[in-house]
Amino acid sequence: MSATKPPREEFPDSDPEDTSEELTEVVCLESDLQDGQMMEVEVGQHSVLLTRSEGEYSAVGNQCTHYGAPLSQGVISGNTVRCPWHGACFNVHTGDLEEYPGMDSLPCHKVKIQNNKVYVSVNKKTLKQEKRVKRMGAAVAGVTHTVLLLGGGAASLICAETLRQENFGGRIIMVTRDDLLPYDKTRLSKVMNVENDSILLRRSEFFYQHDIEVWLRKEAVSVDTDMKTVAFEDGSVQSYDHLLISTGCRAKGLDVPGMKLDNVRMLETPEDARHIHADCLGSDVVLVGTSFVGMEVASYLIDKASSVTVIGSSELPYQNTLGREIGKVGMMMLTERNVKFYMKDNVTEIKGVDGKVKEVVLKSGKVIPADVLIVGIGIKPNSEFLKGSQILTDSKNFIPVDKYMRTNVPGVYCGGDLATFPLAMAKNRLVNIGHWQMAQAHGRIAALNMLEKQIELSSVPFYWTVLLGKTIRYAGFGEGYTDIVMKGAFEDRKFLALYIKNDEVIAAASLNYDPAVSAVAERFVTGKVITKKEAESDDLSWLQLTKSKLPSSLGLNTSAAQR
Repeated sequence: MSATKPPREEFPDSDPEDTSEELTEVVCLESDLQDGQMMEVEVGQHSVLLTRSEGEYSAVGNQCTHYGAPLSQGVISGNTVRCPWHGACFNVHTGDLEEYPGMDSLPCHKVKIQNNKVYVSVNKKTLKQEKRVKRMGAAVAGVTHTVLLLGGGAASLICAETLRQENFGGRIIMVTRDDLLPYDKTRLSKVMNVENDSILLRRSEFFYQHDIEVWLRKEAVSVDTDMKTVAFEDGSVQSYDHLLISTGCRAKGLDVPGMKLDNVRMLETPEDARHIHADCLGSDVVLVGTSFVGMEVASYLIDKASSVTVIGSSELPYQNTLGREIGKVGMMMLTERNVKFYMKDNVTEIKGVDGKVKEVVLKSGKVIPADVLIVGIGIKPNSEFLKGSQILTDSKNFIPVDKYMRTNVPGVYCGGDLATFPLAMAKNRLVNIGHWQMAQAHGRIAALNMLEKQIELSSVPFYWTVLLGKTIRYAGFGEGYTDIVMKGAFEDRKFLALYIKNDEVIAAASLNYDPAVSAVAERFVTGKVITKKEAESDDLSWLQLTKSKLPSSLGLNTSAAQR
């Protein structure tokens, strides 16, 4: 939990041993923090997270390395602090990253207790560095062992970095059909006029420095697991010792007349995002699909397009993921901004004039004028190139793996959106979760097991979606829930929804209720069950909420038919 930050003027002392390389200040009294508490302090106008765990004071950077959230407003559990925004975790003693979606670690600062006062020293040279790249090795001359990474997304990048962090000295080759180095794909539907440079996760110098080869604009066409080779579209062949398949998924199109007309768009790349942004300015826009991407794009276009219309096949947005209640909230938020919804309907035809979209015809008979049609109805796995190989795919063409990210073929791993994997918190049920943080975790686990570390996947799913600048956060795996216990009120747009199955909390979603979802995620990680009774209780001190007053609970019974 967080303690109150003391006014700095109460402690005017400076460290008698202060040196020119370091800036040292008294930040609090030794008695100000109890075990399991943290607070933000300032050293030279630099925000520092001060924690006390097992009697030991520690100081690390206070800004999450993902998007800069103040960690002091997050959740502390044992030696771990979890970000309030997107769930990244850091060790409070070392600053090391312990859970994604962050990629870098936190800077660490010296702490000294003297005369019952706590002194924190910050190196002046690194004062403005909010991130610390974990120490990584490079290729070693004479080591020929080759790891081939197919795909240029989160799983491949983290796999490569983890291998180098673990001192793997062989060759690492990342191959992607993209024309861009690995980038933050989560931002494409949120900031659509995005410049390539602003979303790169690592610069070319990083890959060069750590001997990670990146082959752009290159696509695999077949895999021979007997010969341990991959053939590419340009006729080249590359051998491997270990292979990670993380080629992801692509957007699914509509199977209706007119799909090939100009201004029918799907969102897959930064270039797609920029085209959508430009095409939609002052235009009548129709979006098909009410999942995360469709709703985010609709939200983004509200103040840019002339009109925005959303078509969904279900009764409510998010119905199969976040549930009906949150679907109602999302729909209400956008409706209030003049977005029109046609739910429980489907597109049957796209009509055009001079080769461009002009109208969208629905199954209900409704005809909607459209200058641009954006399709976001689902995904198709990029696994066709595995046909004829010994690598098993399931009935939907995803690749099943075990808890070590291994496929059925020795030496071949799979991660990211393409993988169906056992989820520890769901009693190892095989699931497919196409979210950024899980893909990163897959990459790390695959790398560690390539190195024979025998580390199991144990991450708790954590994702988020943004509507009108407000973020809905979600942790856990809520499929099959039968009840919701709610804190706050959906209509107030300030709530925590706890999803219940078999009298236990299996997932949580929130809006304007930080850091509750991070606190729930932390409980899932520790394996300590949250009972329905505990969820319904007005004592929610375990959520480490920063607000003083906790709203009372309200139980909502939702049958399977209603969901």
